Amino acid sequence: MTRTDMGLPQNSFVFCSFTQAYKIELKMFEVWMKILKQTANSVLWLLPESPLTEANLRKEAEKRGISAARLIFTRRLDKPDHLTRHTLADLVLDTRIYNGHTTTSDALWAGVPVVAWKARIFASRVSSGLLKAVGLPQLVMQSLEEYESMAIRLSENPEELLTIRQQLAKKRLTEPLFDTPRFAKDIEQAYKAMWKTWLAGKGALVDV
Repeated sequence: MTRTDMGLPQNSFVFCSFTQAYKIELKMFEVWMKILKQTANSVLWLLPESPLTEANLRKEAEKRGISAARLIFTRRLDKPDHLTRHTLADLVLDTRIYNGHTTTSDALWAGVPVVAWKARIFASRVSSGLLKAVGLPQLVMQSLEEYESMAIRLSENPEELLTIRQQLAKKRLTEPLFDTPRFAKDIEQAYKAMWKTWLAGKGALVDV
């Protein structure tokens, strides 16, 4: 599988987000457009929901001074091919209010770094937990300004990005995220800790 097969430019920096379209809300989309505006030779690779979704996102991009051609929509594939095509991307951009869940896990398993933003509610902390569990907490941002800055920095520093990809290739085999027996044991311990906390009449103490 090649970039040509997927309709991607050979020499562009490919930002990617294969999340469902309903997770793409205005504030994060505007950040994505700022990132594209500051990285001239880049595209954003998305998974379409419908022709209407594609048309609306392209229209919103053009409103912000970004050529519609820089948003590239891909077709749905079966799981093995879907995982394989991740490797054609340079960097995954996570969504804000509702993070990627399976989407982030797929990208990390495929060896593609994910830039994420951590908020307060569970749905906006999932990618943070996944990145920490795979040993890449430096990709968890505390603000949208940091998120934007990190995405641009990695696009402009191929050596730094390559180092992170190499770390991910090793860590996905050794860190807890994809270690199922270890995960089962850890979650059992977490349930016990929560039960003991409840019995003691204490509030929630767990941070993820």
